[in-house]
Amino acid sequence: MKISTVPLPSPLSLWTTVRSVGAFDIGCSFAALWAFVKILGAFRWRLKTTQLRGPPRTSFIYGVSHDLASSHDSSEMYERWATEYGVVYMIPSVLGQTTIVLCDPRAIAHFYARETWSYVRTPLEVALLEVTLGPGILRAEGENHRRQRKALTPAFSNAAIRKLTSVFYDSVYKARAKGAWDTAIELSNDGDTVIEVQNWMNHISLDSIGIAGFSHDFGSLDGKRASVTDVFDTFGANQQASAVNLIFMLLASAFPIIMKMPTKRTNLLKELSVTMGKISDELLIRSRREKDVNMSGRDEEKSIIGLLIKAEGQDAELHVSEEEVVAEMKNLLLAGYETVSISLTWALIELSRHPDVQTRLREELLAFGTDPTYDQLKAYLPYLDAVVHEILRLHPPLGEVIRVAAADDIIPLSEPVCTESGKMTDNISIAKGSLMVISMREINRSLAIWGSDAKEFKPDRWLAEDGISGKAKEVQGYRHLLTFIDGPRTCLGKDFAIVEFKAVLSVLVKNFMFEMRDGPDTPIEVVSGILPRPRVVGEGGIGVPLRVCRYE
Repeated sequence: MKISTVPLPSPLSLWTTVRSVGAFDIGCSFAALWAFVKILGAFRWRLKTTQLRGPPRTSFIYGVSHDLASSHDSSEMYERWATEYGVVYMIPSVLGQTTIVLCDPRAIAHFYARETWSYVRTPLEVALLEVTLGPGILRAEGENHRRQRKALTPAFSNAAIRKLTSVFYDSVYKARAKGAWDTAIELSNDGDTVIEVQNWMNHISLDSIGIAGFSHDFGSLDGKRASVTDVFDTFGANQQASAVNLIFMLLASAFPIIMKMPTKRTNLLKELSVTMGKISDELLIRSRREKDVNMSGRDEEKSIIGLLIKAEGQDAELHVSEEEVVAEMKNLLLAGYETVSISLTWALIELSRHPDVQTRLREELLAFGTDPTYDQLKAYLPYLDAVVHEILRLHPPLGEVIRVAAADDIIPLSEPVCTESGKMTDNISIAKGSLMVISMREINRSLAIWGSDAKEFKPDRWLAEDGISGKAKEVQGYRHLLTFIDGPRTCLGKDFAIVEFKAVLSVLVKNFMFEMRDGPDTPIEVVSGILPRPRVVGEGGIGVPLRVCRYE
């Protein structure tokens, strides 16, 4: 039997065919395929996801995303929409995308309990973290996140932070001595002087996190210019550039590959990553040298990263690679420096606006006497604790989180909502790929959750028996706040940050009196940086000038 064969085309003939079809036709084919996949995905999403009500699109390109990003306080917009559409609703976002907003305590608790598994970081967040921090705990998901968190936990234990408390006091007293606060006040004819406090809070936070976190003295309080602070300061210095960056980031949320473009911001992020990489390399070399020579006479290691390095390789299950150690170091700098300095600045602003609160806090601290220990900071100064948590409630450093669903899910609600079709439901279906957002600032300040005085700075709410409303008690975050997130991603450095916050604030309030330079009604705005920061309206950069005098 004769078997017929079909001749295979030669590579040359295939290339000739491709050339005859043309690059334009091939491009159109790929575009059509991409569009088909997107349409199929959109159809599945609409079929699997409960369609909710929400605000109309105000921009064909940006939806309402530009309105939120450019608003003075996006939490007020989220709260207004929650009042109008219910505790969960949908908002139109960039290039036809839809985001589901959760404002319901039960829904939020369900969401956070499944984070890193069912709800993960968006492609844009992944791209940003890869540029700046690498494969650390902020980037990790699922089992990888669990492993890294378990390895880091001993470094943030009560025993570990107890040993670091003296570092916080050393930094704030160093700021007083070398920051020339006393000298400037003495030279003033009026017995007071104007000090740009946010700059000094940055110095205190940087040197504290340097020594406590890395066993590295940045020397910021000694007047040294640290390369990391140059990068940090640049982020918030040019608000015109920030406006351009806003458009860039909005488009990047739809096309994360844009983050590969060499823009000013991506270059700054890379510069920060390189700078931190150099510091971490020095620490790694030193720590491993000490292991090799078995320096038993050396003081016990107190730094957080030092403890992590010493534990490296001891447990195969919790093994942390050198690349991950470097990434954790960068995570610690960003989280420790940015969040604490921002919170301290807000505390001084609110105390300047409310002199009665400042006086009452000072009286408690003076009556206590000496600088409180770690255990005393946690348990023996109730009004200090109330002031600190009221600042954390009103001014969380991180305003919102956005995640993408990695799997289909059903989210329960504490109260029913009306769907787009007019039906009432006490749960919503979520399809894989859905974008989800939670505004911590909105939840922390919500009138529906915290009551009619939710927008007020009122530390007494933390002392009164009925100070925390019933609805607020349903919020399952730390002290019923979402400032430190919740679930598997609850901030690991929460106690570290609170103890530093309390220690620094106690010394400043006990020794100095603060007031707004231009009066208690001085307007404050929030400007974009790595994280949003306060600024007195009309000041450049991140300026917060306060009138300071010594308390006698």
